[in-house]
Amino acid sequence: MGVHLTKSAIDLGIVVADSDKALAFYRDLLGFEHEGDIPMPIGGGGTMHRLNCGDTLIKLVSLDTNPAAAVPGGIAGSLGLRYFTMIIDNIEEMATACADAGVKIAVPVTEVRPGVTILMVEDPDGNWVEFVQNG
Repeated sequence: MGVHLTKSAIDLGIVVADSDKALAFYRDLLGFEHEGDIPMPIGGGGTMHRLNCGDTLIKLVSLDTNPAAAVPGGIAGSLGLRYFTMIIDNIEEMATACADAGVKIAVPVTEVRPGVTILMVEDPDGNWVEFVQNG
């Protein structure tokens, strides 16, 4: 049984309070390619901004009426999806770019085990984004 994948990555939907701030973070700062926008057919209407991150599609969803905010607090804040991870090769550059942009650094550049370094930041809605550099 199991899932029969037809794409080598998942698509990730993130409901955002402010499209401009979310696009400034994901498109402009992180460099995700903005492939376009489509109307959001469920959830009360709104807009889905579609951005490519490698083979993954990040779907930033701005609803016409914002739902209540999620419980803050990063990994230990509550149950549910709390962060996602990207494997990169420029972690120091990313840390500097995020700090210069005023992005909240949740976990500064830290070697978590020999040869594995992480950085965790918060997007404009408090979702954690993890960067991992190996070697």
